[in-house]
Amino acid sequence: MGFTFGNYDGVCKEVALIVCPMLGSDLGIEAVCYSRNVEINSTIIFQPATCFIHIAALIMTAIMVYHIRSKYTAVGRKEIVLFFYLYAVSEALAIFLDSAIIPTYSGAYPIFAAIYVGLGTAIYWCLLINGFVGFQFAEDGTPKSLWFLRISSIVLFVIGFLVSIGTFKSVGGLSPQKTTGLFVVQLVFPVICVAIYVISQVILVIRTLDDRWPLGDIAFGCAAFVAACVLMFGFSAEICVGVKHYIDGTFFGTLCLLFAVMMVYKYWDSITKEDLEFSVGSKQNVWEIKDPLLGPNDVDVVGPPSLSTHESSYGRHNASSGKLTPGSFNTSSGKSSGYPPSGPTNYGNSPY
Repeated sequence: MGFTFGNYDGVCKEVALIVCPMLGSDLGIEAVCYSRNVEINSTIIFQPATCFIHIAALIMTAIMVYHIRSKYTAVGRKEIVLFFYLYAVSEALAIFLDSAIIPTYSGAYPIFAAIYVGLGTAIYWCLLINGFVGFQFAEDGTPKSLWFLRISSIVLFVIGFLVSIGTFKSVGGLSPQKTTGLFVVQLVFPVICVAIYVISQVILVIRTLDDRWPLGDIAFGCAAFVAACVLMFGFSAEICVGVKHYIDGTFFGTLCLLFAVMMVYKYWDSITKEDLEFSVGSKQNVWEIKDPLLGPNDVDVVGPPSLSTHESSYGRHNASSGKLTPGSFNTSSGKSSGYPPSGPTNYGNSPY
């Protein structure tokens, strides 16, 4: 690949990026080799294999978000979940753009492509900020921490969107032939954010944690990110020719990026512990409280009221209220079984 800083000609000829149809000439920049298309109900679907990876990414993201939200007291839980929300929205949008369900010739395509670039900018910025949550510059989960992350992510999204739409529409000194701004926003900025995130997390693990296993998660994530970049921008055409146009570098790049995102979750999960003292469970446990004043076979059951009554030495379990009611009437014997006795007590025959 002929790589020139700020120029998309070599990049788009190697791999079919979402922005490539909007750059260069009016027809865009076409890749030398790209995967085969399929026709479904008179609709041509581009990159079908890559679309399956996008769908798998949505499923995996939903699973990771569920597990993150279930760790109620973990550090940085609310901050890291925003990263996965943004990633999920980006993957959902990529399904329609990569497959050309939104046609490249339509007026909506440049807008959605600009939104996609803006989301990518916000995703990597959110990852960068999450790298500093563990240093506790601001207490995690507080409005100060959350709103700084949200507002700054929105600002970076707007920057990415404006640079992209300005490049597509030739606004503000930008044009499809002048792509330096878009090149920096889409390709250079993510690499910088990932590098800063990795360095900060290595420092965090070495300085604050006794366990060194999280470094393995960081290493696997870095390897996946590097593999995605190399396969997409370095060997996409070679892969496409080698497998006879069935897939190209976009497939492996999307797959490796998904693995890198999974390693981000795995790393966060390995350095955060759930505080069980303050955690909230979804199951109702039934606790058995053994009173030393009771006999060896007498047990009070504290829990949700059941349909059956429970007899104890103090009284009868009231099924309607779930409580032990003193002086309850035993319907089976016609006598009171509670304490104190409800009827008159004859002390005349007592030997005392």
